[in-house]
Amino acid sequence: MTSYATRLDKFVGQQLGYKKRQVQLLLVQGLVTLDDKACYQGEQLIGQFSKVEVDLDGEHRVLRHNNPLYVMLHKPAGVVSATVDDQHTTVLDLLPPEYHSLHIAGRLDLSSTGLLLLTNDGRWSRQITQPDTKLAKYYDVTVANPITQAQVDAFAQGIYFSFEDLTTAPAQLHLHTATSAQVILQEGRYHQIKRMFGHFRNPVLSIHRTQIGHIKLPQSVAAGDYRVVSDPMDF
Repeated sequence: MTSYATRLDKFVGQQLGYKKRQVQLLLVQGLVTLDDKACYQGEQLIGQFSKVEVDLDGEHRVLRHNNPLYVMLHKPAGVVSATVDDQHTTVLDLLPPEYHSLHIAGRLDLSSTGLLLLTNDGRWSRQITQPDTKLAKYYDVTVANPITQAQVDAFAQGIYFSFEDLTTAPAQLHLHTATSAQVILQEGRYHQIKRMFGHFRNPVLSIHRTQIGHIKLPQSVAAGDYRVVSDPMDF
């Protein structure tokens, strides 16, 4: 399912197998409706969730009518953030069949737990995953050894990854106990939290994501359960 905008006349022509002149005749006669209103302009842009209908020889046909859907899932450990996997349970396996067309907006490692967002809205998911958004993501992290002030300072300054030849964006590290903390990232590089603590040879024992932007994982949502996000808002 595409999320980009396209011209109304092009979309109608593709759906019906009509040539441009045939589509123009439908538009002129007011037989094409866009979001429940007759549309006469073929150059009108439509989006992923535009409702497009047409009347053909007395038959009413719906060409597109998609509703945006946003779901939060409490991902358990051992479940892979993928739609298909031959070896592991996937996050889609935890959802009912009517949600299996959703895609994942920001992944978690196999062993990590917590908030995972799924949607059919490509524009919304790009806001979550694109680095330019600088969307805050919150994690509760447990490590093997006590967290030092040097580690807190390094997170705040950014840590150099020699393999990519880059320095991570500044991150916040707030201690809960000597060996556990809240980590707030504004990027999501490969195994980033594990590698940042690995810089200090401090193995990560667990990672649990609690929040993405303004969306928090309620404590009432148990591991493996999901809930529809009723007010996703823009990030």
